[in-house]
Amino acid sequence: MKRVAVVMVVLVVLLGFVGTVVFLAYKAMEPPVEYGTETARVTDIVKKTVATGALVPRNEIEIKSRVSGILAEAFVEPGDSVEAGDLIARIRIVPEPQALERAASAVRTARLNLQEAERLLEEDEALHEARALPLSDLRRRESEVARRREELRAAQADLVLVREGALRNAEAVATDIRSTVEGMVFDVPVKVGESVTETNTFNAGTTIAFVVDMSDMIFEGKVDESEVGRISQGMPLTITVGALDNATLEGTLEHIAPKGVLEEGAVQFAIKASIAPRDGVFVRAGSSANADIVLDKRTQVLAIKESLLKFDKGEPYVEVEVGPQVFERREVELGLSDGIMIEVLDGVGPDDAIKGRAKDS
Repeated sequence: MKRVAVVMVVLVVLLGFVGTVVFLAYKAMEPPVEYGTETARVTDIVKKTVATGALVPRNEIEIKSRVSGILAEAFVEPGDSVEAGDLIARIRIVPEPQALERAASAVRTARLNLQEAERLLEEDEALHEARALPLSDLRRRESEVARRREELRAAQADLVLVREGALRNAEAVATDIRSTVEGMVFDVPVKVGESVTETNTFNAGTTIAFVVDMSDMIFEGKVDESEVGRISQGMPLTITVGALDNATLEGTLEHIAPKGVLEEGAVQFAIKASIAPRDGVFVRAGSSANADIVLDKRTQVLAIKESLLKFDKGEPYVEVEVGPQVFERREVELGLSDGIMIEVLDGVGPDDAIKGRAKDS
């Protein structure tokens, strides 16, 4: 048994030795790793941040009703252009029963008072013809009749106002809703037949239509708190609109919110930017867009790819080829980076071959 054990140990040792020799021979037969090289080049580097948002009108005017009732007619649709004073809609008044009854009662009372004043005037005229009543008393009676007629006219006008919402033959009819500004109808949120409430001191009232100036659009978006400290008013923006086949518009940053809002675990700051009009491009309100804000820029500087950099205790360096597949370490001084290319201030020149990735075997 001891001999068998000794033989097994010897066999294991021999197999291990043979395996090691075979492995080393196979490794010796493998070709050496060959690395590709790249050189620095002169280019522009732009560091920017992207703000997501939408294009909206600067001014959006709400056209409201001055009376309560039901929308009887709508004369415009979204997309129509209107001038100041153009008729947008018409309201049909639905009078309150109590108010209608009070107005009708005032008309009946005023008519009775007029009839009584006219009867007294006839009696006074007869007395005056009989020289039993002085002319001054007759004139007072005539004034009384004129006053009663005016009261009847005012009561009738009030009745028409309660019933119809406007005076007949009036230049400005309260039931006619007209645009207060020039622009494009952005939306008509109510439909014919829906109830409408009037706007007053205590009630905002129903919005009949939104009218906007589509020639004055702005970009509204948000930037992360990590970038808000690097931007300032007056910075140029390049706005990309997806709905326009990624057409670009130029803008200028006008406003940065002083207070951020927490969204999905990150603080976002709202921004606004004016948009320069572009011939042949119609921008629709609400279109989503992205704005590139240039934080810093270098023009025609020597730069390399960031993937070529290596770091030793936080210090950057590259490996420069000094002979065929022979590289030496060289520290570099870096400048502005755009995330892909990085400016090189010192350490390498445009003719230096920098070690890159290994070539495919």
